[in-house]
Parts: sequence; C-alpha cells; structure tokens
Amino acid sequence: MNNQKIRVRFAPSPTGPLHMGGVRTALFNYLFARKNGGDFLLRIEDTDQTRYVPGAEEYIMEALRWCGIKIDEGVQEGGPCGPYRQSERKALYKEFALRLIESGNAYYAFDTPEELDALRAEHESRGETFTYNAATRGQLRNSLVMNAVEVQKLISEGEKYVVRFKMPVNVDVTESDIIRGTVTFNTDRLDDKVLFKSDGMPTYHLANVVDDHLMQITHVIRGEEWLPSMPLHVLLYQSLGWESPKFAHLPLILKPVGKGKLSKRDGDKMGFPVFPLQWTDPFTNEVSSGYREDGYFPEAFVNMLALLGWNPGTEQEIFSMEELIEAFDLARVGKSGSKFDPEKTKWFNHQYMILKPDNELAESFNVLLKEKGIDAPLDYVVKVVAMLKERATFLPDIWEQGFYFFEAPTAYNEKDVKKRWKEGVPEMIEQIASFFVRYEGAWEAFQMKETFSAFVTENEWGFGLVMNAFRICIVGASMGADLFEICEMIGKDETIKRLNNAVNNISIV
Repeated sequence: MNNQKIRVRFAPSPTGPLHMGGVRTALFNYLFARKNGGDFLLRIEDTDQTRYVPGAEEYIMEALRWCGIKIDEGVQEGGPCGPYRQSERKALYKEFALRLIESGNAYYAFDTPEELDALRAEHESRGETFTYNAATRGQLRNSLVMNAVEVQKLISEGEKYVVRFKMPVNVDVTESDIIRGTVTFNTDRLDDKVLFKSDGMPTYHLANVVDDHLMQITHVIRGEEWLPSMPLHVLLYQSLGWESPKFAHLPLILKPVGKGKLSKRDGDKMGFPVFPLQWTDPFTNEVSSGYREDGYFPEAFVNMLALLGWNPGTEQEIFSMEELIEAFDLARVGKSGSKFDPEKTKWFNHQYMILKPDNELAESFNVLLKEKGIDAPLDYVVKVVAMLKERATFLPDIWEQGFYFFEAPTAYNEKDVKKRWKEGVPEMIEQIASFFVRYEGAWEAFQMKETFSAFVTENEWGFGLVMNAFRICIVGASMGADLFEICEMIGKDETIKRLNNAVNNISIV
C-alpha cells in the first residue's frame, strides 16, 4: 500500500439531510486526498431500503457542491470502480458472503425475529443481555449445529436466513488508528454481526468492506461512532485475504451547552442550523433551516467546520480551501470532541463578508434589492456595500444598515424624535435646506462637511443638536453611515427633499 495512490471515500446513507458532522467528515477526507495528491470518492450506501428518504441523495450532492468539495468519482461523475450506489452493486456481495461461509468465517442463521425477541426478553427477565455470539450460537438455529443437507433443504424451501460473521473466541484485535493510536478489542466482547440477508442485500458491514476493497480505498476516515465496528471490519479483511486500509476515527462535534453530540434539537432550541442546506421532510413537510439559506457564505461554513477537531498548530483562523489543503494533517486532529460555537460561526461569516470583493457582494446584494422592487445601478450598490460591509455579518444586514441609500424614510424613529426634535428644530432644518439649495460647491462629502460646519458655527448652533436632527431627516433614525457620505450618495435634490419632508411630517412631541 505504501506506493499506492491515496484514495478516500465519503459514504453517507440517503436517510435524510446531511448533518454538519457528516459534511466535516467529507471535508476532512477531501482535504486529506487533495493534500496527498489522491482521489476523493462519493459512495451512496443505500443497502437499507427501509430507511431510504426521497431527495436525500440529491441533497448530499448539492451540499458538497455548495461547500466546494469536488468529487473525483461518484454516482454523477462515474469512474473506473462503479457503480457508486450500493443498491446497484447488489450482485457483488453474495459471492463474498459465500466465500466467508466456505472458509469457516461465517455461517447461515435461521432464527426468526420472534425467536430472537423471545430470547432477549427471557434474558432481560434475569437481568441479563442476550448476545448472539460464541457463548450462545451453539444452541441456536444455524448451520454451525446443522448438517449441510439440512441447511440446503431449508434454503431451497425458501426459509428466511441471514449470514452471520463467526467471531473468533478470545482473540485480541489490535489496530493502529491514525488519530487514536493503538486500539485493542477482545472478540469475546463482540457479537456475531449479520453480514447478509436472504433478500439478497448485504448489511453495512459486508458492503462497506467489500466496496472499500474493490474501490481501492487506502484510508477510511470516518466519525468515532464507527470505532466499535473497526475490529469486525479488520477481521473481515483478514478473513477475505485482503490488506486493511488505514483507519482514522474523527472526534464528535459536541453541543454548545451541556454534554453530548450536537443534534438538530440543539439547533432548534438555540436558533442555529445543523444542516448545510435547508431541508423539507418529504413525509411531514417539516422545514429544517440550512446555513446556505440563513445567509452564510460556503467558505465561512467550511472554515468553521475545518477548525472543529483539527488544529493547524498556528494562530491562523481564516483559511481558504487552498490554504486548508496545504495545512491539513490528520496528525493534528484531536481525540476529544469539539464544542460547536454558533457565535464563532457568525464571526467567521463576518470575516468573509469583509474579505469578499465589493463587486461580488454587490451582485448578491442586488438580488435582494430586486426582491424589494429596487433597481439600482451596480456601481452605486458597490459603493454602498464597500461602505457598510464591515458592519454586516449577513447580506440582509447591509439592507438594515443602509436601506436609506435606496429609499427615503417614510416613518421616523419615535424615541429618536422625542430626544432630538426639540422646539426650534424644524426652523433650523428649513434653514439647512435653504443652505443646500444655495450651495454651489462640489457635491462631495469632505467639501460639503467643511462648508456646512462653517454655516453651523456662523449660526451659533450646537453641532450635536444640528447633526442629530439632520440625520433623522435623511435616515429616519439616529443611525447609519457618515452623514455627508450619505448625502453625497443620494444626491443634492434627494437631500433637500428629505429635509423638507421631515419638516412637514415630524411633529414636536
């Protein structure tokens, strides 16, 4: 394997929307492959048709596309090791199940679900747990206690069966995990897992191992919830005479408050998404929010995910995908879980807002403006975005911070009016409007400010009172960008119009 090209895979089941933990697994596989000049495969593991959810497979692919994770081989991309959807590989698996039976590493089991449920209930009544393993398999209905003729008779008569792995007795299975170091499991603590069902479909364990081998996967990088499956998978590789890939089990993403793994419930409770894209459940029509629809940039989402469990070893926090690829190393992935921080995720989005080219942001913001029925020249929108992006976390924040660049106020903030619109203010605003009518200098913020300051001083007005009242006229509230920059942007006629509107529409409280 040393000289073999590195090949990794992300192998989700289409049982619902892709959790951000799954996206992180895909991302770490992708970064590892790209860093080492390898291939990244997407395999859809849909052997359990009872849990299949319509639309989930398309959702997975769209989520990876949005994140900028490029697939080398997969359902849509094709490749030399296809098909890449397990249900289309159904014919492959029986051969390997039979090979395991012939080598004595697996056996047929004819126990019905009802018989097994009864055994579980009987053990529970004694305060014990029933396990199908070396201690119990000799007393159950399987090919280990039947002769070959009896077994074939049951199969030919259509008796339901499963193929179980014959777990060896009291063997220490030791494997090196790239993240966790040497891990040892004793087989006496493991059960005889089902590998193949009589409906012709394999279980996850057999299909996973067979496909990883046939697709020449060199490294299996997956969540730590799969760590207990590692000894079975290692034994399956050995039993089939294959070399195991290298394993790396990623730490959990933990909930922001309390203990345990991050779940959709945590997101619902605290008001943040746990899915990359919005998802509508096809059975209940329940809508779950997504990072894309909530206004996050894909680069910010990916940057945040990369730092959940991986430490670059430097103070750097902002990484482009190219920088992540360059810096990524599985040796720097931690063993313990990482707490998800929704506020830090917003911080990442704010940083990317600032870094985005003004033109690119303006084009996106223009879409939002058009939805509001506003048609503004792109060069104008670019100036607004450049002025306000440092105050914004999401694109709609630019509207909230700068709506007055696009429409005159139709209402005035009551609290600000009560505080700032005193006796004599309307007359003062009328004089300011007249000042701007007479003003013949360049309509530029700096020059306007100088001339206007002289005008205020000449009238012996309090600068604070003037500017606060002036701002309410132009913006509608005591907020916003530099007042003279706003006036420069909206133009002379609109500035005078807003001053006159305010005098006509604001009453002294």
